[in-house]
Amino acid sequence: MNEISVGIIGTGSYVPTRIMTNQELEQKVDTSDKWIIERTGIRERRITLEGQATSDLATEAAKRALDNAGISADELDLIIVATITPDMLFPSVACLVQANLKATKAAAFDLSAACSGFVYGLVTASQFIKSGLYEKILVIGAENLSKILDWTDRNTCVLFGDGAGAAVVAKTPPGYGILGVDLGADGSGAGFLNVPAGGSRIPASAETVTNRQHFLQMNGPEVYKFAVKIMGASALKALANANLSPADISYVVPHQANIRIIESAAKRLGVSMDKVAVSVAKYANTSSASIPIGLDEAFRSGTIKKDDIVVVVGFGAGLTWASSVIKWSI
Repeated sequence: MNEISVGIIGTGSYVPTRIMTNQELEQKVDTSDKWIIERTGIRERRITLEGQATSDLATEAAKRALDNAGISADELDLIIVATITPDMLFPSVACLVQANLKATKAAAFDLSAACSGFVYGLVTASQFIKSGLYEKILVIGAENLSKILDWTDRNTCVLFGDGAGAAVVAKTPPGYGILGVDLGADGSGAGFLNVPAGGSRIPASAETVTNRQHFLQMNGPEVYKFAVKIMGASALKALANANLSPADISYVVPHQANIRIIESAAKRLGVSMDKVAVSVAKYANTSSASIPIGLDEAFRSGTIKKDDIVVVVGFGAGLTWASSVIKWSI
């Protein structure tokens, strides 16, 4: 019996309307537009409005993906939201999105793999469909990172932004969809990128608030070294699993953390930068949202077309990494 082919049949994305430029950050912390651009490639980022939660961003991206796929919310069997910035510890963002969409038939859960989360979700969704359990699954990457940034820490607050991207995953014609994947983790690097307090290890207290332990903390040099090594390696492994080579790549949608990391991955793959999605300049690092936003923008602009071989690859806190090779079917 032939294996079921599974891929993306619709995409959507949403970013907040508020733009924060590097010049605005110059007024907040000791940094400069020139310094930020040279080291990261970031020029501006989107920031949520007061009261705008992660589920709000996810819901908007989801609606656009459903519309693009030409299906209604009541056709969904499952909603997976990849996020590290949920509205609250529980219930899940996915349950809140399910209620917003009135997707009453859908099961729902969140997935935590940081910036690799969307690709983890994509692979998870494909397995549910290949098993025959579900037919149509909504996978969302959504982040509200501005709410967990220490706006007095110039090493982290300049790097991140808010946004959401979504994809509808379903059966595709034979030979299309997800052809190869690579998922991985190295928990020994957990301390390099985290929010220390607020969980069961260090519960919230007046002391943790005073010590600013509820904000994102990062060992930048260690994360950078890890990213430069793993991005290209993971993409190559996914290609090998698909019995393809870098020469077969039509387009790469990498996680948008730093332009130098993206350029390094492209070099490792032997792919010219005109075949690589780059949105870090306008959105900064939106964690799990960056890859689905990149996919949506590339698809809607006509950059990604039917029959293209698309590689998505990310890395993130955990430490985690994930990549997938997709033969585009729409």
